[in-house]
Amino acid sequence: MRWNLKPKPESQKVKQLAQALNVEEFVATLLVQRGIETFEDAKNFFRPSLDHLHNPYLMKDMDKAVARIELAIANQENILVFGDYDVDGTTAVSLVSSYLKTYYPNIATYIPDRYDEGYGISFKGIDFAEDNGISLIIALDCGIKSIDHVGYAKERNIDFIICDHHRPGQFLPDAVAILDPKRTDCDYPYDELCGCGIGFKLIQALGENREETIEDLMPYLDLVATAIAADIVPMTGENRVLAHFGLEVINSDPRPGIKALINQIKKKTLDITDVVFIIAPRINAAGRIKHGNHAVELLSEFNFEQAQQFASEIEKYNSDRKELDKQITKEGLLQIENNLEQKRFSTVVFQEDWHKGVIGIVASRLIETYYRPTLVFTKSGDKLAASARSVKGFDVYNALEACSEHLEQFGGHMYAAGMTLKEENYSIFKEAFEKVVEETIHPDMLTPEISVDAEIDFADISPKFIRILKQFEPFGPQNMTPIFLSKNIKDTGYAKKLGADDEHLKLFVKQNNSEGIAAIGFGLGAKIDLTTNQQPFQLVYCIDENEWNGKVTIQLRLKDIQAED
Repeated sequence: MRWNLKPKPESQKVKQLAQALNVEEFVATLLVQRGIETFEDAKNFFRPSLDHLHNPYLMKDMDKAVARIELAIANQENILVFGDYDVDGTTAVSLVSSYLKTYYPNIATYIPDRYDEGYGISFKGIDFAEDNGISLIIALDCGIKSIDHVGYAKERNIDFIICDHHRPGQFLPDAVAILDPKRTDCDYPYDELCGCGIGFKLIQALGENREETIEDLMPYLDLVATAIAADIVPMTGENRVLAHFGLEVINSDPRPGIKALINQIKKKTLDITDVVFIIAPRINAAGRIKHGNHAVELLSEFNFEQAQQFASEIEKYNSDRKELDKQITKEGLLQIENNLEQKRFSTVVFQEDWHKGVIGIVASRLIETYYRPTLVFTKSGDKLAASARSVKGFDVYNALEACSEHLEQFGGHMYAAGMTLKEENYSIFKEAFEKVVEETIHPDMLTPEISVDAEIDFADISPKFIRILKQFEPFGPQNMTPIFLSKNIKDTGYAKKLGADDEHLKLFVKQNNSEGIAAIGFGLGAKIDLTTNQQPFQLVYCIDENEWNGKVTIQLRLKDIQAED
């Protein structure tokens, strides 16, 4: 692990903000690091408001999208709400379809089969629309590159409205409307919304025609917050506002499907991390193991008993997903070692019987051992399909684009992407990708980095500081949980290993004459000797509240330990 202490912001800005907010300078430092430099910035950050949401009609083509939907309703047309099979897609379909159904009945939904149809708009889905007399398809979280599919639909007198957040290609599909803030000709003030977020902007615009306020749309924000958390989009701007109020809905009055998923959790108040690790994997498991339709059924169900039944089935899919993930990760690691590929700049592995639904998770797991851009391939029909995951700072989408001559199709983001290719092109693509990574990746990117926000003393960890830190939530990209460095630390003699394989570490640490603080280090069991030799050491950590038997205490969640310089 490399520890990288973030540069201190301009001291004058820090002092001015500290004075304006009446906080310590190290708190002001955390804020300035996040682009918060004035009292007004801090007010918006600490007090998110629905008033901070932008006018949806600022988005290119929003007027066209709304007009086409209103025309379809006036003409009694059948509308199909189509979306990807992951969390962002299924929440978006649930959101838009359930909203439209509140005042118009002719609404159907469609999630493509992950294995039969693959990612994005499918010809089979368009055929389904034609067979069922559907003349308008609203595509969510997909479609920005579906030029051929939209053309195919147009030949059958089926219109498309595309609501996507992925990068467009050189040309756009011939759709009635394309809502995507990443369009170069779109001046919408915020371009980091997820697919479900774009769907929310659409219903916000539709709601204005019915004199609905933003408060009237609050019940849909549990879906938006779930998608924001799962899709790992920046926790800034509108995303921060939508996630903040979405968490309020999740913790107060969630829809029956989400309530059924969290019903067994003892924790009283869920945060964004709970959404990422509890709610999102279960929704994703439906599309990974069975079919994304099961997730839409769960999230659109308003009878709690029925929702509990759906949730029980999804829990089984999630258990199956965990087992597959574990087994395929083992096989992937073995393949790297057997092929003597530990020294490469990229990881590209393939086995034709690997379950397509978990290869993205497996790619992330492989990065935990071999820290480098990683692609995991499996057989999908007569082609190979892969999921890509990247390391901090390296744009895997750009790397794929540089090798696109060998690919059938690809799409995604800087850190996650998907692709298909012909099997005969696998070897040449693998070497081409390795060459691109070798030529473009900075050597530092091949070592995991812990980005440390600030160095503090234990004496700085006051009740006031804890209260302020809690107001930094919800955390996510560009507003990550603050990580602190403290030096000259000693354990008080309570160091012990935890876990079946002694992989974890529990400490009770002090600094100088401070009071002792409990600390837990997941995966740090091997570093216990650094803490028991009576020599001081350094810690990097997050500050947590640990709830046990109704009692809340402060706990350090350790990221790493090093001997004192």
